[in-house]
Amino acid sequence: MTFLLILLVIILIIAFKSIKVVRQSEVYIIERLGKFHKIADAGLTIIVPFVDHVRSVVSLKQQTMDIPPQGVITKDNVTITIDTVVFYQVTDPAKAVYEIQSLKKGIEYLAITTIRDIVGKMDLDATFSSRDGINQQLRVILDEATDRWGCKIDRVEIKDIKPPADIRDAMEKQMNAERNKRALILEAQAQRESAITIAEGKKEAAILEAEADKESAIRRADGEAQAIKSVAEAKAKEIEMVYSAIKNSKPDDKLVQIKSLEALTEIANGEANKVFIPFEATSTLSSLGAVKEIFKDDKN
Repeated sequence: MTFLLILLVIILIIAFKSIKVVRQSEVYIIERLGKFHKIADAGLTIIVPFVDHVRSVVSLKQQTMDIPPQGVITKDNVTITIDTVVFYQVTDPAKAVYEIQSLKKGIEYLAITTIRDIVGKMDLDATFSSRDGINQQLRVILDEATDRWGCKIDRVEIKDIKPPADIRDAMEKQMNAERNKRALILEAQAQRESAITIAEGKKEAAILEAEADKESAIRRADGEAQAIKSVAEAKAKEIEMVYSAIKNSKPDDKLVQIKSLEALTEIANGEANKVFIPFEATSTLSSLGAVKEIFKDDKN
């Protein structure tokens, strides 16, 4: 009975040593007699007890690693503290185990030296405005360096950049000054645009008013011209009618002289009119006087 119990215990130990269950997104590095034998993928794996040995369990998931904040000196001799995080993934488990003693330590030390090298070539202002460029350079350099370790660097992000307290205060004052400057510039531009708009409005109003006056004057002049033309046409018709009547009546010299006298009488009756009668016209006037006397005698 004791033998059977011992045998059962031995079988259980052998089964425990032989049967391995590998979880999803993990692989086992199996060594046989101290030498790399195979990579066991997810699922059930049988190994030879006391001969095969699980050297390491490697995760194939993307992993994150926080790089401790590092003091870095910029090109203009300002010490800043940079906090970085690295996203990586193991692509070759055997290399990740056998090519480097500690993959995480290797990535950490490599990231620290690379950050110091990149930021040391940049000014303080450039470090704040070029985060994407720094992240890209870090990713490329780390990815090339860790490729021989069976690792791929997917992403590098700078979480925070902390300058010294005095530099931070100076930067805050500069930012406030820039904000105030932009506010004053915007206010001045707004006032300028307002003044321009008002001036343009007055200009348009003056132009419209001048055009209206011009149009009114043109129309008034056209009306007066039309009136003068109408009067002239009426006078012309009147003269033409008188001329036609006189022509048709066949006047003699005495009638013409009488009409001339009547015209002179009307002219003389006007205000501030002075009529100068030439000497040659006196004979005509005497003739007219004689004619007048004859008319009187006929009436009597």
